[in-house]
Amino acid sequence: MYNLIAVSMGEIALKGKNRGYFEKMLVDRIKQNVSEFKNVKIYKDQGKVYLEPASPEDFDPMVEKVKKVFGIVLLSPCIKVEKNIDSIEEKIVKLFDYLLKNNNIKTFKIQTNRTDKEFPLKSLEINRRLGGVILDNFSQVTVDVHNPDIFVYVDIKTECYIYSERIKTAGGLPIGTNGKGLLLLSGGIDSPVAAYMMAKRGVKIEALYFHTYPFSSERANEKVKKLAELLEQYCGKIRLHSANMVEVHKAIKENCDERDTTILARRFMMRFAEKIARQNDISILITGESLGQVASQTIESMCVIENAVDVPIVKPVIGMDKTEIVEISKHIGTFETSILPYEDCCQIFAPKHPVTKPKLEAIIEEEKNLDIDSLMDTVMKTVEIK
Repeated sequence: MYNLIAVSMGEIALKGKNRGYFEKMLVDRIKQNVSEFKNVKIYKDQGKVYLEPASPEDFDPMVEKVKKVFGIVLLSPCIKVEKNIDSIEEKIVKLFDYLLKNNNIKTFKIQTNRTDKEFPLKSLEINRRLGGVILDNFSQVTVDVHNPDIFVYVDIKTECYIYSERIKTAGGLPIGTNGKGLLLLSGGIDSPVAAYMMAKRGVKIEALYFHTYPFSSERANEKVKKLAELLEQYCGKIRLHSANMVEVHKAIKENCDERDTTILARRFMMRFAEKIARQNDISILITGESLGQVASQTIESMCVIENAVDVPIVKPVIGMDKTEIVEISKHIGTFETSILPYEDCCQIFAPKHPVTKPKLEAIIEEEKNLDIDSLMDTVMKTVEIK
């Protein structure tokens, strides 16, 4: 039935003189997401982007791909029609017949948006005329202009389009329009959700994963790679950095109070992340921290951990509870991978009784027992990029 996908851009319309830049970034991102389909025609027509698949078999899978592009608020399967009232009438009868076969429809409303003011009929005239055509052909339905079972939309622009369904999508801004962020990606539920939230605001994501091989398993590494791949359907290509933290954990265990292990290790992680961010022209660090969830995520702990670096740290899920985070994780398809039972480095070296209200002065005093520069050099030599 349908031969086009119409894309509504939402927030991009508010970007004033920068709107062209945001639209270009959106179209580039759409092209990337549908690159597996051959000979797709993509064009703009007065405020919307249209995709025309070369094959009808590509239509439904292409809709699923486009749904995952940030910067889109609605998409509609639609039909492009010759811009004259006879052709519109003919097609709208076929569309309504299709809709009746697939929906329980008793009432309807025609809603025309006529941006081409040269078209000989005005919007209200078109509504009345097309409504009459439907009533003549389908006696079982009536018009309801206030609360219809279904709307039939007619957009008269450079071209003419008719459609009924408006599918709500993620919204947000196109990837890359708000700089780059380095995500501290663990194997858990929270950090993939944090990546999704920031990518939705237009941030290009790179990721950093810490492991402690041979104490952590290769399966744990593969789990994190899989999470990065799942995120790529929303975030685009993700450069995944990995670093081996085993020497840091050994040094902490040998020289420091066991209760401070998590805080000391997290401060090292932030230092490594800051260094990698600066080497790769990345402006912010992103974590999946949620307030009060574990010992390192109390206000006191987070303040002490952040003190180790000078780069901004963004925590997009800080105010969410676990139920909310899990809900998003399931929606974006990372939940089932996140709950695979492979321990990460934080779990392997976690103390039995971690400090929950650390004092910065005490932690800095503990760090005097460690050769920070030497440990930094050792770990940085292990960094690999996927």
